[in-house]
Amino acid sequence: MTDNPSNITGAEVRKQFIEFFEEHAHTFVPSSSLVPKDDPTLLFTNSGMVQFKNVFLGTETRAYTRAANSQKCMRVAGKHNDLDDVGRDDTHHTFFEMLGNWSFGDYYKEHAIRMAWQLLTEQWGLPKDRLYATVFKDEEKGQLPQDDEAAAIWFEQPGFHKDQLLYLGRKDNFWEMADRGPCGPCSEIHFDLGPDFGELTYLDDGRVDLDGPRFVELWNLVFMQYNRTGENDFEPLPATHVDTGMGLERIVSVLQGVYSNYRTDLFTPMMDKIQELAGHTDAQREENLTPYRVIADHVRGAAFLIGDGVIPGATGQSYVCRMIIRRASRFAAKIGLDKPFMAEVAAVTVAEYGDHYTQLANNRALILKAFTAEEERFLKTLDSATAQLDGIIKGMQAKGETELNGAVAFDLYSTYGLPVEITRDMLEEHSLTVDEEGFHNANEAHALASGKGKALGVIDTDRQSTFNNLLNALTAAGTLSTDGVAYDPYEGLDIETSIVGLLKDGTVVDNVATGNTVEVVLAATPFYVASGGQMSDVGTIRGDGWEIRVDDTQKPVNGLVVHIGEVVAGSPTTGASAEAYVAVERRWDLMRNHTATHLLHAELQSVLGDHVRQAGSLVAPDRLRFDFTHNSSVTAAELQDIAERVNANILKNYPVDIAHKTQDEAIADGATALFGEKYGDIVRTVKIGGENAFSYELCGGTHVPDTADIGAFIITSESSAAAGIRRVEAITGRSAQAHIQTQLGILSGAASSLNTSTDQLQSKIDDLLAERDALKKAVAEAEKANAMGQLDSIFTQTEKIGGVSVLVARVDVPDAGVLPDLTDKFRQTEGSGVIVLGTVVKDRPNLIAVVTKDLIGKVKAGDVIKTIAKTVGGGGGGKPTMARAGGKDASKLDEALAQAKEMISGLLVG
Repeated sequence: MTDNPSNITGAEVRKQFIEFFEEHAHTFVPSSSLVPKDDPTLLFTNSGMVQFKNVFLGTETRAYTRAANSQKCMRVAGKHNDLDDVGRDDTHHTFFEMLGNWSFGDYYKEHAIRMAWQLLTEQWGLPKDRLYATVFKDEEKGQLPQDDEAAAIWFEQPGFHKDQLLYLGRKDNFWEMADRGPCGPCSEIHFDLGPDFGELTYLDDGRVDLDGPRFVELWNLVFMQYNRTGENDFEPLPATHVDTGMGLERIVSVLQGVYSNYRTDLFTPMMDKIQELAGHTDAQREENLTPYRVIADHVRGAAFLIGDGVIPGATGQSYVCRMIIRRASRFAAKIGLDKPFMAEVAAVTVAEYGDHYTQLANNRALILKAFTAEEERFLKTLDSATAQLDGIIKGMQAKGETELNGAVAFDLYSTYGLPVEITRDMLEEHSLTVDEEGFHNANEAHALASGKGKALGVIDTDRQSTFNNLLNALTAAGTLSTDGVAYDPYEGLDIETSIVGLLKDGTVVDNVATGNTVEVVLAATPFYVASGGQMSDVGTIRGDGWEIRVDDTQKPVNGLVVHIGEVVAGSPTTGASAEAYVAVERRWDLMRNHTATHLLHAELQSVLGDHVRQAGSLVAPDRLRFDFTHNSSVTAAELQDIAERVNANILKNYPVDIAHKTQDEAIADGATALFGEKYGDIVRTVKIGGENAFSYELCGGTHVPDTADIGAFIITSESSAAAGIRRVEAITGRSAQAHIQTQLGILSGAASSLNTSTDQLQSKIDDLLAERDALKKAVAEAEKANAMGQLDSIFTQTEKIGGVSVLVARVDVPDAGVLPDLTDKFRQTEGSGVIVLGTVVKDRPNLIAVVTKDLIGKVKAGDVIKTIAKTVGGGGGGKPTMARAGGKDASKLDEALAQAKEMISGLLVG
């Protein structure tokens, strides 16, 4: 490690990194969410550059050209997946922090390398003779140029040893975040941990082996200059960029002089809490490092996921959150932690990280609740799941099998909630494997059978390229306005503009004829593009002799709004003057519903608790849908209270105040940033309630000027959207008015039919229901009396078999519930005997068998019923003295009764 380990804390390392680059004219950019926004290629943010991807592609610009931050990252899925290694060593994690600095067309290799060297050696004092650097050489394919430029810059750094620079190939020194997208050569910085970690080892060509245990990679400097569009296709980016990444955990371990990330102060508080809960000595802790590391890592990762709005569930990001909690739970059982405990460890995570990552502190209650709920859910099935898998493992070993069938692994998940990752862990303990491809195939087949389709298809890169080219051309020509959506409903929803682009079937054209689908780009547009759950505007674009009906509005690339619809008259042409009209009534409907979601959100928190957070929404013209974090159904009384509170705030006619400010200012003022949303440097805030605002959110949607504009608010349903997520649906404005009129009409009609008034309707219904219940009771008693009246004739069929009274008969009763009354009468009359009765009710056969206690040594009612139920296509069972069954084939009832008589005779006589 370092010769003179520092007392610097992990939080101080993060702070010093950011401050160093701020001193070098970089803008601090807060970490984006772990859930990538508008990037279907990634399940999680897995590097610092994800939020800047569009900048690298040239489709987005920022107000700065230099940036630095510490980015929250998860690597548990896809190309970058560290899950298998977590817990087995000292360096791998599911969640980690990536320190990074970026240049967007500003500085390039020289500045990046020089600043990295300065921070490591001057600020943090790392020994220069123990730092190694690598640069790119395309050894595998020879398609891309060798990076001699970076090598020369390294040689210029004061104190750098030239013999400690290595050229490496694509595997080590070419970086790409996915199979497509921004990429480029990179230069890695490695640190020699020293002879305590072994002798230096060398490759066959004489180069030092940097992959050995003596070295740790600290920093990766990526020089973005290509956009990869195919396996061997690399296009130059519009401008060259720098993207660097350094794992906070690794640099802290080096600076603190410890050989394990888990022995830094980034983890020791959580490890200490685990030790306290387990009641272990220091020696026991050292003996159980794998469970300790897994628990600490997974709880930290899940806490950050939940803080970013990912609630444990069955699919996507929610599945990963559930999986790592359950995996931690299994490892916890190895050290005696077999009851919910993770909330206590998560509370330490929040305390340690909450100052910098405020969403942890803000969502503390939700995080702790989610942990406990998921642990309780898993522990209910864990014993059954592990017992089932243990049996499967024994069976595999007996047969000499080494790989578990994927369909069986999926059954363990779908039936017992055992994630395949845990199944894999348990199998590996017995030197067995699982067919993970087969598991995923079974999972997909189940999803499709359940009616689930793919949420996203293949990304059309040709289409995106078309729009990028069009955007660049229009930007260069200066024909696009930057005014954006028209928010004021009283003016600006119809504007004069011009057509600057037309597309038909994905191709740019000069004109489009009547009857064709068209995509239109206007010089300026008042149309709102779907975002934040709110649907896009629709409307009309008109010109001289032509008209386009706009059915949708999209933003295929940042900075370009495309209006999609049909040419209903004439033939619009590029360059033509136009008038754009937003459908005004529909826009008002959207505004009412969007503002109502803000009011609903506030009152859900007031009534249910501060743990409530928005987890999704739909703002449509005819309804709104609001998903939120909550672990139980909302009661009818709570829903009524929430609705009354929302309507009270509507009637108070609060102004809806809109303001623009920096994101930091807005958050500091108390504004709520919603889970998973991507915000710019300047944000739009929506405040309701004046100085004592009860709702204050970051939001780019359209809203009413005053709450009274919403009209009535009616909750139409409450349901479960997913594990730990509830859903409320509601209507406002015109939809609410129509609903009220419909319901009043139904009430009036019902009152008229019952010859009463609407205010006496409930009383009238209560009287009628009481009459109905009395009649039903009288009918039931009459039917029972009629059935009991059949007994005299039925009892004549009683026979003596082996000296025992036996009655096997078919009876005609309206309800199978009468059968026990008939058998009770038989026992009272005969005292000792066997009775089997059958009947058909609503085309379904029903059977009952009763044996008095003195005879169960010879005949058991359950055995009789189990045998004859198969004849009528059913099943059943019960006690030796009484058993019942139902079936599907009424035509076989007499055959089943004959079979019963034969069986009883054999048992009594035999």
